[in-house]
Amino acid sequence: MKKISLWILLVVFTVSLARAQESATQQQLDKLSGQIQDLLDAQAQQGKRLDALAKDISELREKVNAPKTEDNASAADLKNLAEKVQEIDRKRRDDRELIIKQIENLGKVAAGAPVKSRTPTTPKTSDDTATPATPQNGYYYVVKPGDTLPAIAKAYRDQGVKVTTTQIKAANPKMNPDMLIVGKKVFIPDASAK
Repeated sequence: MKKISLWILLVVFTVSLARAQESATQQQLDKLSGQIQDLLDAQAQQGKRLDALAKDISELREKVNAPKTEDNASAADLKNLAEKVQEIDRKRRDDRELIIKQIENLGKVAAGAPVKSRTPTTPKTSDDTATPATPQNGYYYVVKPGDTLPAIAKAYRDQGVKVTTTQIKAANPKMNPDMLIVGKKVFIPDASAK
């Protein structure tokens, strides 16, 4: 009986020891199961991140491989534009110089243009001019350097005297209209003066 009791005691001890081991094993299994679940969750999150990165890479590849649009100017375009701007600026300066020269010429013509006198004169006979067939009223103009017959006529027209180069030639038959002599008098007829 002692042997049976010993066996029973041994079986009870083994069973209790087995139960204690089973409880410890169960705890370890639960702990391992929790860690596995954490790893699976982390793996799922990593998978989502990888999917997002793969999508970003795909979009970047599409952008790189997409044909370039002409929204941006190339270096050649900028150089071409700079050359055109320089050319326009050069033309602007040339135009400015031309305008200044024209203004100076107009100033010379205006400075040489006589002031319209209040009383018109009747042409007198001199060795340079011949008296026209009919007596006329008008003005004498002294030729200055750089004067031309059209410029003189225009200066008088600007002052309100209605005269043409043809009328001036007719009033001065001995005058060479292509070679005006500086210091000589030219008669400017004025039909409106009385």
